[in-house]
Amino acid sequence: MVSLEERFNKAFELASAMTKKLPPDIMLRFYAFYTIGANKGSIHMPSGNDGVRNGFKLNALFQYKHLTSDEAKEKYIKLVEGYINHKIN
Repeated sequence: MVSLEERFNKAFELASAMTKKLPPDIMLRFYAFYTIGANKGSIHMPSGNDGVRNGFKLNALFQYKHLTSDEAKEKYIKLVEGYINHKIN
């Protein structure tokens, strides 16, 4: 059986290779789920020089801050599966 961490990493590889342009709200969900999952549930101020973009990212993180790291990883995997149409197992 493939571990959650392996599935999460595979989903990240697939998402990173994706060329399909997605709406900003979906991209923010990708960002939030990945960040919370990868950082073991902790939330940090987004990096970068674009204050508006960082504000949107931080808002997305706050919307999902109730998720555990594992819950965020599962949601990230499902999101990738939904947009790539590929089952990750």
